[in-house]
Amino acid sequence: MSLVRPQELPYSPISRATIQENVYGRIREMILNGDIEPGRTVTVSSLSEAFGVSAMPVREAMHRLVAEKALKVVAGRSVGIPTLSAARLEDLRRVRCEIEGMATEWAAAAITPADLRHLDDLIAIMEAAKAVKDRARYVPANRDFHFTIYKAAGSPALMAIIESLWLQIGPYINLLKETENWSRANEDHKAIRDALRSGDRLAARVALQEDITEAAKALESVLKR
Repeated sequence: MSLVRPQELPYSPISRATIQENVYGRIREMILNGDIEPGRTVTVSSLSEAFGVSAMPVREAMHRLVAEKALKVVAGRSVGIPTLSAARLEDLRRVRCEIEGMATEWAAAAITPADLRHLDDLIAIMEAAKAVKDRARYVPANRDFHFTIYKAAGSPALMAIIESLWLQIGPYINLLKETENWSRANEDHKAIRDALRSGDRLAARVALQEDITEAAKALESVLKR
């Protein structure tokens, strides 16, 4: 039995840039999913070990996420989620209402039947998750719901801004599991979907802004505890 030589394999070496992007993407996903909770920290070494990579791509990913205000340096090589003050929460709420509201309004004129069916499926998933308070299912479905709409707007520039906003607010959105916002949010989701289905741009925008505002109110009550 002969050994297959590296040059015979139909694959090229994984580039450093590819590893870097993969590590960045995984840490980013952890932030959005609430796996790095506010008040807790992670280190370069712990993430390097978890991902099975050297410290370099983890360090570079962390630097990017700190620059994007998704993480902050806590001490030495540790990073954590930036503190969310009432003023910062209100600032993010106002900006999200404008930017995400605009994307939703644009989406109303371009959303496809396939997109709408996907929104139906996601609402059903969130209803089931809400019934048993299953955050692990609800959180990604909620994000998928919103980003299905924003992608339908067809603006990469707008999408980049929205992704930055979600990186900043995402870890705190996960704290809403301690509130009754689960129930209210899905009613707003249904109103958004119905407005999109009927092509009512203004109603879609207003329902989306209501969803963001109600979540911010619930989150403010959690942060005051």
